[in-house]
Amino acid sequence: MPLTDQIKNYATKLVEKRPDQTQLGAMVRRRRPTAISFRDDGIVPNHPHWPLIVYRQAIAFDGRFDADATIDALFDANGWGRSWRDSIYDFVHYHSQVHEALGVARGRAKVEFGGVKGRVLTLKAGDVAILPAGTGHRLLGASRNFLIVGAYPPEGSYDECTDTRGRPEAVKRIAKVRKPKTDPIFGGSGPLLSLWKR
Repeated sequence: MPLTDQIKNYATKLVEKRPDQTQLGAMVRRRRPTAISFRDDGIVPNHPHWPLIVYRQAIAFDGRFDADATIDALFDANGWGRSWRDSIYDFVHYHSQVHEALGVARGRAKVEFGGVKGRVLTLKAGDVAILPAGTGHRLLGASRNFLIVGAYPPEGSYDECTDTRGRPEAVKRIAKVRKPKTDPIFGGSGPLLSLWKR
């Protein structure tokens, strides 16, 4: 995500009311994850081993805090940072050097994951999607109030791949991205850690 978006989000964090660890713990709902694997479609490599993980209604928002502040604080508490708040790009793209967590704060959206041969999922407030490096994604349509919070684990650099230029190098970079140490919602005991195995 562009540095300007990260700076804007950092400034927002300084002044907003955010839940503490105890309050966050009360809002997290244990959910069985949906894991979806995608094949390389010739344009979008997707990840060779690790699936997209989706937690439905993983966060029960508390009216004392803005939903985006809650998701941001939860990601932050579990070691996923460099956050931003916006929508999802409406063109197919993927990140070859970093994993990405997307938490829906408001509204709903249809999002295509895995490239044009992948799957379209409807995401709603409280849902969280975790994309391993290489996973194609784009927004197909959303409610007017749609707002998502994105974040990344500490390891890895943000990049944005949109076509087949430099694809062989991107595939090599994807294979080298390490498994994160924590799940962005459930921390050190989250399902991500067992679903993403070498």
